[in-house]
Amino acid sequence: MTIPANRPWLGLLALLALTAVAGAPDSRPQRHSGDQFFARIERDYAIFFLERNPVVGTYLGGSAVDPVLAEVDTRLRDHSAEVIAREDAGLLELRRRFRAVRPESLSASRRIDREVALAQIEFLLRQHGQRRYQERAIDTYMDEPFRGIDWQLQVLTDLGGGAYGTAAEWRRVIRRLHAIPRYLATARHQLTAGIERGNTADWRVIEAYGVEAAAANATWFARDLPALAAERLKIPEREALLAELRDAAAAAGTAYGSFRGFVLTAFHEPASAGSSPSLKPQYRVDRYAAGSEEYDWAIRNNLRLETSSARLYEESWPVVEATRTEMVALAGEIAASRGWPLAADGPATVRSVFGQLLESAPADDEALFRGYRETGERLLDYARRSGLFDVPADYRLAVIPTPEPLKASVEGAAYYPAPPLSGLGVGHFYLTATGGDRGQLRANNFSAMADLAAHEGFPGHDWHYKIMTEHRASIALIRWLVPGAVEDSSSMWQDSMAAEGWALYSEALLAEPQPGFPAGFYSPEERLYQLQGKLYRDLRVRLDTGLHTGRIGFDEAIDLYSTVVDFEPGSCHDPAVLAASESKRTSCDVARSAIFRYSRWPTQAITYRLGKEQIQALRAEAARRLGERFDAKRFHLEFMKQGTIPAGYFGTELLRKLEADTVMTTN
Repeated sequence: MTIPANRPWLGLLALLALTAVAGAPDSRPQRHSGDQFFARIERDYAIFFLERNPVVGTYLGGSAVDPVLAEVDTRLRDHSAEVIAREDAGLLELRRRFRAVRPESLSASRRIDREVALAQIEFLLRQHGQRRYQERAIDTYMDEPFRGIDWQLQVLTDLGGGAYGTAAEWRRVIRRLHAIPRYLATARHQLTAGIERGNTADWRVIEAYGVEAAAANATWFARDLPALAAERLKIPEREALLAELRDAAAAAGTAYGSFRGFVLTAFHEPASAGSSPSLKPQYRVDRYAAGSEEYDWAIRNNLRLETSSARLYEESWPVVEATRTEMVALAGEIAASRGWPLAADGPATVRSVFGQLLESAPADDEALFRGYRETGERLLDYARRSGLFDVPADYRLAVIPTPEPLKASVEGAAYYPAPPLSGLGVGHFYLTATGGDRGQLRANNFSAMADLAAHEGFPGHDWHYKIMTEHRASIALIRWLVPGAVEDSSSMWQDSMAAEGWALYSEALLAEPQPGFPAGFYSPEERLYQLQGKLYRDLRVRLDTGLHTGRIGFDEAIDLYSTVVDFEPGSCHDPAVLAASESKRTSCDVARSAIFRYSRWPTQAITYRLGKEQIQALRAEAARRLGERFDAKRFHLEFMKQGTIPAGYFGTELLRKLEADTVMTTN
């Protein structure tokens, strides 16, 4: 493949994507005598994991895996010290069993699975023991019970006529609700242990989750969930089930309120009359940075990359500058074609064009959601007409308002798939309603919708998970597991390399020429927003590595995001700058939310760009090897069938399979 002269780092990433596979397979016939033995260990490990992580089990549809997991949807994880100690003992035994399997006795795919399992176990042992993360995971404790219930509601049986859920399904919801008070009591014990050790969360997490999200959860469980159940429950047992659910939901709401009270007492000064509680001085400190050692360990173990935070930080800036240069050129073309005046310099032209595009925005939230749904339909039509993917006629993209308790975690939009192991339900493309906020509506103007819809919906996350779910029987159980949590600061993020890498790759793919569409899908205006989406993912590599290794401070990162991504000059911490510009204020609000997310989730932010570039490198190498026989549809399908693990595990084997399949087809 050709590596642009100004991007030598692409060569390294391509090499990583193609060669970083433990026990790289050869093409010689092998007997694979260990595969059957390995399958038993894998199943033992998967069941062990799903039993102890029931909300992850609900997310994945784990109850369909084995009868022993039939009740997984009725429980919450036990984070108590005693249970974690027993879990670690079990993990150590499983690690011993996996290590005892000789790699040379396994098929290529099983050698990959073995390495995946060992990396997951190492992460969990480090998380519990060395990091003792359970003592500071406030966002996990606030989000996990809600997500467990929300994912249950997502797959309730549609009984028709607006009725959802059988009696058995609602009883499972109620049983999980009953588990919430005990769950939160255990969380308090763990956080208390963290306080005693000096192992506490960053002050921003304490405020946003321990106070604000706790209040939102208390309201949702006590008020919103019973109202939702009253709308959906339309079966003979309705009244009895509703009564039990209301009682259990009220107890859950009370438990969240008590948890909030605990946080206010443990971490805050007593409030004086007429004032809000303020954090005690020892807790109002920055504790977000993972540190170079921890970050680099996660890069290697969790993301399967042979690089370092220092190298990623240094190599990131030329990538950012190249994308900005491309945006300046395109903004100039748009201004000229529209008859808009050109600004004095390139960045000002970009800012001016964005300012013009903001004016074509939805008038309210109803128009906002309609716009995204219509954009989704355009994307599907384009894929069918261009032949980019084989899209079934009945495929639809659902856009759902973000539930209140998730608003602290969802940055504008997010995607949660239907449980892939069960094949039930539909994925949710969550979009956060603006409440009529004009600034947020303008940020979601009609030119900006295509890129976000492509990422969260089609051909991004929704399509990716649909294809993986269809082929779930051929994807090893280990490749579905999400160690730590699905999406919070406890997460391993190995799945993000595949999932977010694919979604960002999808955004770029729509800009490529296709038969009958020489300019791809986007209009020039939509393409400008797609490049901005690329830009902030490019910048994330610098921001995330910088934040977590002390190279960039929190406030500096906010300023850098605003000035680089939005081309908005000035500091977000200068009152005069903010007073003079509404667009700068909006930019700074977005930047602050983004940096808060990166600070909580070390390494997650880098998975977008690095995951995308792994796919691009693999595709380029496959095209080089196969020549005229290369089929992009086939490549995309085989990539998605690898499951949600980093491409660093399977790149070599994927290329070998594509070559072998092509030879067989030709012969």
